[in-house]
Order: sequence, then structure tokens, then C-alpha cells
Amino acid sequence: MVIKSENGRELRSFRFKDEAKDQEVRAVERGILLETLANQLRPNSIRFSSKLANIETAGTSETLLELVDGTQLQAKIVIGCDGIRSPVANWLGFPEPQYVGHCAFRGLGFYPDGQPFEPKVNYVYGRGLRAGYVPVSSTKVYWFVCFNSPSPGPKITDPAVLKNEAQKLVRNWPSELLEIIDRTPDDTIIKTPLVDRWLWPKVSPSVSSGGVVLVGDAWHPMTPNLGQGACCALEDAVVLSGKLATALDAGPVAIDDALKAYEKERWGRIFPLTIRANLVGSLLQWENPIVCAVRNNIVIPKLVKLGPLLAHTNYKCEPLMKTEASQISS
Repeated sequence: MVIKSENGRELRSFRFKDEAKDQEVRAVERGILLETLANQLRPNSIRFSSKLANIETAGTSETLLELVDGTQLQAKIVIGCDGIRSPVANWLGFPEPQYVGHCAFRGLGFYPDGQPFEPKVNYVYGRGLRAGYVPVSSTKVYWFVCFNSPSPGPKITDPAVLKNEAQKLVRNWPSELLEIIDRTPDDTIIKTPLVDRWLWPKVSPSVSSGGVVLVGDAWHPMTPNLGQGACCALEDAVVLSGKLATALDAGPVAIDDALKAYEKERWGRIFPLTIRANLVGSLLQWENPIVCAVRNNIVIPKLVKLGPLLAHTNYKCEPLMKTEASQISS
């Protein structure tokens, strides 16, 4: 891991084997991860382009789902893992996620003849602006540019405009970052406002009602400053599967108990992570030149330790037994 200032000066570099042997970073392209998981399912398990229009419970143990094309589905369990604008979360009474004051451009630089970068996570910090990049394969490099903005601004869909705006923000930054952005295909570049939702105890709605439950960003959207959003969604899935495996055949009461146990176990991890990710983002987006100078010359070079910095990734899920996994239908 390498951290630089906007003028390219190296502030700090870490080697995992020297400073934190129990830590590692594995950069995986999300599309590849989703495809890999989907390939483990039975053929035709996934029905694409099935936007949810309505949810109904009729006093039975099943939930009725109506899709925008008019299709109706009866479900014993509805797992809403449908992202930060989840209609399932809305149905359960959760408020919209809150904008945190900065936006991010993200994309995948493409090098058809092979990308030239070492296997390092690279960060560049400026004033109210930061960027980063990391190789995700032999030909692709993920990058981001995060910037302060009082509002999310208008939605932009033109890739050329998005790329131009991202490059303008970092036009005087290290040249390799500009080259990665320049090599980004149009269909991989996006701009998103960063949002989160804090799950205050006794205030936030329950994660489940009847046989309807939330997973991942639908429940606990968090800013990407700790790199834990998708990771927590995967953790949710494993924990929820373990809870449901022994409850599905035992009836509605057992299922309800399993969903409550899932909420109790996961809340203690995701609530602190959501707050920490928000605070880390606020600190990294400092604009004050004096504060930034202290960060670059004292905090990062002398105070930051890799082990504590990544301690939040040390989460152990109980493994799913084969007999349990076989009972979970997709």
C-alpha cells in the first residue's frame, strides 16, 4: 500500500508481510465476483430484469411479490438485497440514505496488452479531494476520485462528460492516474453521490417483518472509505443462511426467531463500521491547508499503523455446513 500527496511525493508505504502479517488485500472485479457466485447456482435460478412493484402480506406464512411486468410470485422468505434505493427497505419503513457531502467518480482502466502496475493499493491525498487505484487483473486497473460537493448535483450519463470532469479534478496530479482514467472504457465509468444510513438502536426499524428481511446495502448502506460495503453484504449472506438453514422446515415462529437472531448478530458489526466509514471519509476530505499539512507530514508518515488501520477486516463467519447449505433455496 502506497500513500502519496497530490504532487506525487510519497508519504508512506506499507508491506503487509512486514507490518501486519494477518492482513491482505485482494482486489476483485465485482462483475467477475457476481458471475462466479451465480455460476454455483442451478441453471435458470436467476431471473433478470425483474423489478419489484409491490409487496403484500395476506396473513399467511408467505409473501406476495408483484413485478413491474405483472408477474406475481409467492415466497416463504423474501431477502431484499436490492441496493441503496431498495423498495424492500422502503416497505419495511427505512428512510432514504443520507448524502454525506462528497461524490465519487469510479471506473476500470483497460490495458489490452497488459497493465504495467505492481500489486499495490495506491492512494493520493489532496485538499478536499483524493484518489486511488489498484490492479484488479492483468489487464484492468480500478480507480476512483472522491471530491467534496455541497449537493450531489445533476445526474450525468454521458461517459465523455464524466471522464472529462474526473480528469479535470486531478489534472495536475501524478500522470499515471490520468492515464488510467484516459484508458477507461465508456461503459465502466460512473459518478455517484456517497450516502449512508445509521441504524440507531431503538429508533431504526427492524431488519425483518414476517418473512421479509434485508441484506447488504439495502439495510446498511455505508460510504466506501473502509472498503467494507460489499464485504459486509457477503458476511450478511453467510450469517443469514446459517440462521435460516435450521429454521425453514420448522415453521413461521422459528423463521421469525432466526431473522431476529441474524439482526442481533449483524447489528453489532455494521453499525460501528457505518459510523467509522463516515468519520474516516470526513477526515480524509479535509480542505483546510494547515490540517492537510499535519495529515501529510505527521499523521500518515509517523502515526498510522497498518494493523490497527485494517483491524476492522478481521471478521470470522461460522462456516456453513454442507447439510445446512443444501437446505437454502435460491
